[in-house]
Amino acid sequence: MGLGLLGRGVGDVRFLASQGAELIVTDLKSAEALAPSLEALKEFSNIRFVLGEHRLEDFRDRDLILKAPNTPLDSVYVAEAETHGIPVTMSTALFARFAREHGAAIIGITGTRGKTTTTQMIEHILKTTGKKVLLGGNTRGVSTLALLPDVTPGTVAVLELDSWQLQGFRAEELSPHIAVFTTFFPDHQDYYPDMDTYLADKAEIFLHQGPDDTLVLGEQVVPLLEPLYRKAIVSAVVVASPEVVPEGTLIIPGTHNRMDAACALEAVLAFGVEREEALRALATFLGVPGRLELVREKDGVKFYNDTTSTTPEAALAALEALDTGTKNIVLIMGGSDKGLDMNRLLVEVQKRTKRIIMLSGTGTARVLQYLEGASVYDSLPAAFTEAVKSASSGDIVLLSPAFASFGMFKNEYERGDQFNALVQAL
Repeated sequence: MGLGLLGRGVGDVRFLASQGAELIVTDLKSAEALAPSLEALKEFSNIRFVLGEHRLEDFRDRDLILKAPNTPLDSVYVAEAETHGIPVTMSTALFARFAREHGAAIIGITGTRGKTTTTQMIEHILKTTGKKVLLGGNTRGVSTLALLPDVTPGTVAVLELDSWQLQGFRAEELSPHIAVFTTFFPDHQDYYPDMDTYLADKAEIFLHQGPDDTLVLGEQVVPLLEPLYRKAIVSAVVVASPEVVPEGTLIIPGTHNRMDAACALEAVLAFGVEREEALRALATFLGVPGRLELVREKDGVKFYNDTTSTTPEAALAALEALDTGTKNIVLIMGGSDKGLDMNRLLVEVQKRTKRIIMLSGTGTARVLQYLEGASVYDSLPAAFTEAVKSASSGDIVLLSPAFASFGMFKNEYERGDQFNALVQAL
């Protein structure tokens, strides 16, 4: 249910089809919109496609339903399957179940902000120290399910888990052996009816842990979890503090990255890595594409791609990491609204930036009146052209949108790829 264009759905379908499964693949997008994904699957004769719609009859008489992330909470199709006693799960959780049965250790990472960087820091440390690591979950272009043939006893599966993927962990009634919960902020309020429902999905990362498991919590999330979930946590709990990562250890800037490093450090320590080994590995971590990524320096201007900044907190973290106190940041922001509180960001951007350039969208329309002098463009190339003209030697051009990408782009990755291409073409 949901093929998509990011590659993960295609990989899941390809893997299942290659194992001989009889598949119905259904997606609300048309065949035209899904053309690249369909082209990648054309060799298989055991797939039936139902596109441009979902049909209730396709959710009966099946052995298993795999739903895509962002499936509505009140989906009548999921309800139809459940009414007929058909298991509804998700691909990463299904992978985790089989991988555990085959002797793999599971490290899972969630959080509103910081989960991708923390995930890739953990992977980097474990690989640097000689462990066999599989990286999956919310990873661009990677079908986690298709990693199953690579699992052996002793494998470590490091999984980035967003709130949607954790719905699958609820269905499978499992949590990672080592769970990391970095931060919790308002997000996805265009999907969830309230913050408690959003937190309930996130909490699946620890709700099925046992007493021999470990839960690593970022400092920010502790007071939010304590009143609601204290009695439900049976695992060992470690609170990560940035002080455990000495100043100057990291190449990448920002206090938020030091906090992510602390979470990663505590996770690998729980796995048995020596502290000094882990810190040496962290010192060689170069960062994550699209997350405060220094793309290039040209004529004294530094260009940073922070396209995965889809919340105000993420954009604030980027500004705080790069701010020198000289108002030398030319900021490209804006996009599709997720219904989040923008008040603090709107105050801070005016204090910290030289110029504000907006990408059009429903979010931009909501906040534009509060950003005096900001300009709005219907395309990234046009916005980028003004950003370059506005920047002088010693300045920074920062793409940190604070909003979702939908409307102008297929997804946040396409937005970042376009920005990088524009920078490299200078």
